[in-house]
Amino acid sequence: MAGRRVNVNVGVLGHIDSGKTALARALSTTASTAAFDKQPQSRERGITLDLGFSCFSVPLPARLRSSLPEFQAAPEAEPEAGEPLLQVTLVDCPGHASLIRTIIGGAQIIDLMMLVIDVTKGMQTQSAECLVIGQIACQKLVVVLNKIDLLAEGKRQAAVDKMTKKMQKTLENTKFRGAPIIPVAAKPGGPEAPETEAPQGIPELIEVVKKVKSMQMFHMPITSAMQGDRLGICVTQFDPKLLERGLVCAPESLHTVHAALISVEKIPYFRGPLQTKAKFHITVGHETVMGRLMFFSPAPDNFDQEPILDSFDFSQEYLFQEQYLSKDLAPAVTNNDEADKKAGQATEGHCPRQQWALVEFEKPVTCPRLCLVIGSRLDADIHTNTCRLAFHGILLHGLEDRNYADSFLPRLKVYKLKHKHGLVERAMDDYSVIGRSLFKKETNIQLFVGLKVHLSTGELGIIDSAFGQSGKFKIHIPGRETALKPDPEMSEAPQLVLWPHCLPGHITSSIRPLKKPALQ
Repeated sequence: MAGRRVNVNVGVLGHIDSGKTALARALSTTASTAAFDKQPQSRERGITLDLGFSCFSVPLPARLRSSLPEFQAAPEAEPEAGEPLLQVTLVDCPGHASLIRTIIGGAQIIDLMMLVIDVTKGMQTQSAECLVIGQIACQKLVVVLNKIDLLAEGKRQAAVDKMTKKMQKTLENTKFRGAPIIPVAAKPGGPEAPETEAPQGIPELIEVVKKVKSMQMFHMPITSAMQGDRLGICVTQFDPKLLERGLVCAPESLHTVHAALISVEKIPYFRGPLQTKAKFHITVGHETVMGRLMFFSPAPDNFDQEPILDSFDFSQEYLFQEQYLSKDLAPAVTNNDEADKKAGQATEGHCPRQQWALVEFEKPVTCPRLCLVIGSRLDADIHTNTCRLAFHGILLHGLEDRNYADSFLPRLKVYKLKHKHGLVERAMDDYSVIGRSLFKKETNIQLFVGLKVHLSTGELGIIDSAFGQSGKFKIHIPGRETALKPDPEMSEAPQLVLWPHCLPGHITSSIRPLKKPALQ
């Protein structure tokens, strides 16, 4: 029967003490050496500390038999002796808040998540975090309402119905809307109860899990393996104590990086801004390290461009952001809202469809390209009812050179718009004005020649040249139908706003009116 199994990995996640390990034990027929809290530390503390693996098998549904090699090669031929099976590998994840790194790692190797809820308590802090992780890393969900045996028998069904409605409402605004919700009692009577009392609701739960499609191998004599399989490997003359948790991969598929460019999407349940230069716990694969971020976005004119999910365009120019731009943090529109738009700041209801960040890791991480990245604030108080998961994204480009600041960053065209003030000194003629106090005298004004200047009168000018050696400059106003003549009642000169082209190092400036009598 070797090779006549279709395997699916099912993660068992939820808040601590919701009964995840008891559920895995009730479902399983075969356990690995890392199942059911067999570690001495787990038994001593009474909690799951690491991923546990076990499995059970059911007859393979007819609709899935085409996934087996013999059915693909010769659909009309007689199959080999033996009933093909659907094998469900259970990945029992810890529930304690301090083990979120392990939970995130486990979530990345599963095809379906079982979110285990203590029916007497409902959604708890780590339940919510597991649901957020599921939205990022998983496509299918089954909610398990565990410990129904603790409900008063006369009121049990009403309590289950009430909790089912609560969970349906919780899932309503997620991608898991309409997910199955199954009531069970994985260990009737609690952990100390005798094994004689059978679990409740397990057949119904198994019936729901037959509905998942996957193509993997597990726990059988095999000659090859693929991503997602769990293998036991016998190596002669080898001390297993010398082996640490790591990754098995094809050559050239993993890279050790010191920094990375990632796409970024803020998790809406995270409170507060995502600030440039802030540090977060960055989870990449099975590693979690501290990382410092710098956020950037498209130029304002490209805020609505279609997101590119699997690559990064180094030929484009990008706009530095002091923080991740989101609607809930967008500043109110001011009288100078056009200036804010040009400077790349999010105005109300207008944010870029895609944003990125440069992540600089405190220590190198080993990961594949296009892997999932999750940013968290794991140092937050676990007793507060807040989401510690801040953002997620995809690693688009890893920086393997330790000296990436010199070798790579010059390729990254991220520019910052600065706002500076200058003064209109005088009108030179009907079509030109002289400005000052915008550039230093040592500035090469030739670099700014050709940039457009908007006058407060609505007219458009262009920086024409330097004027003298003190940093003054000449602005030409082409196509004027009337001469630039000051109003006799005016005590201030016209306002000018300078918009440069979007190039690194250029600035955005406004030239303020003079606080002196009008030009003569």
